[in-house]
Amino acid sequence: MQVEVGAILEGKVTGITKFGAFVELPGGKTGLVHISEVASTYVKEIRDYVTENQTVKVKVLSVSDDGKVSLSMKKAEERPNRSASRGRPGSFEWHSPRSEPASFEDMMSKFKQVSEEKMSTLKRNNESRRGSRRAGGPSSR
Repeated sequence: MQVEVGAILEGKVTGITKFGAFVELPGGKTGLVHISEVASTYVKEIRDYVTENQTVKVKVLSVSDDGKVSLSMKKAEERPNRSASRGRPGSFEWHSPRSEPASFEDMMSKFKQVSEEKMSTLKRNNESRRGSRRAGGPSSR
């Protein structure tokens, strides 16, 4: 089977390294999903996302002259209609969904509320990470 750039295929993970995962494609050809192409978020440990013998959906990014196939799992999952991700960072709603215009004070109040919620979530997540590292520290003696 000829592997074409842009094709979305299913394959089986045959090997995992610290830099990516090797995927066997239909027809016996093997390609590499680089760690940066596994998920749309930062991937520190690839084994958190894939396991050997797992069937995954991949998109063919390129085929080099020497036959090496570059694959992407995250681009295979992307939707063509990405209107939901457009707009302002942090998915903050800058315009009121109501028909009447909101005052500056209303918009500022809403922005502050959303910011405080996000900051508290961020602090909570950071504290839980720090707490797990301290398990063997001086407080446990």
